[in-house]
Amino acid sequence: MAKLKVPSLQHLSRIWQPDSGAIKKVLIGLTKHGPTFSYDPLYGAVRDLLLLKVPYEQVVEGIRRGIKREDVRENFLGVMPLIREHFEGVSANFVQSVAQRFYPVGRGLLVPFQPPLIYGANGEIHFPWFSFWRSNPLAAERLSLFVSIVDDVLLQDPDLDAARFVILDFSAPSSKMPRRLTAIQARDIPRLSSDRKIEMLSTFAQGYELAHAELRGQARYSQDERPDDDDPNQLGLF
Repeated sequence: MAKLKVPSLQHLSRIWQPDSGAIKKVLIGLTKHGPTFSYDPLYGAVRDLLLLKVPYEQVVEGIRRGIKREDVRENFLGVMPLIREHFEGVSANFVQSVAQRFYPVGRGLLVPFQPPLIYGANGEIHFPWFSFWRSNPLAAERLSLFVSIVDDVLLQDPDLDAARFVILDFSAPSSKMPRRLTAIQARDIPRLSSDRKIEMLSTFAQGYELAHAELRGQARYSQDERPDDDDPNQLGLF
């Protein structure tokens, strides 16, 4: 059976649609065409710039030499000037990782939330959230859903509930235009009512259950089709 992964809170918000059947289709599609690389090197680059004060050119050279896949390397190198622009002049007192949290979306469905980092500057704790999608970034009600959920998570942590939460959107206005950085202050994003948030999360949970049931059914059908003398643990000779 194709493995159905639980998406992150950001991906949950982006995947969300009003119809649970549409959510099911997206989740099943992700089991076949999921992401094949991680943005961790870019988070490491931010830490190097903020905490270790590594020269920008050296950080870029590290990405150029360290990322083997050409398309991923060029993607990262296209983002780096915008990262430098945003963090240039920031004097951080500290930079630290944040432990992963889990947010309950449905019965038995815990969605991971992994902030890449927080840092202290100018007497405040800053919590930047990086959105590296080139197209279709979070917007409108999906953005409100994400920010409303993050509020719930941060309020459970006394060290983070007063952090300055900003979403760094690295998307491009169109496929023919370069990326640009938009810093979205989370305090300016309308929050969902409690009832609307519960309704949206319930729709997602239903879509997830539908996807899980369909994949489980496909696996059972495939198993039933196997001939009786076909040992699934026996390697074929041809």
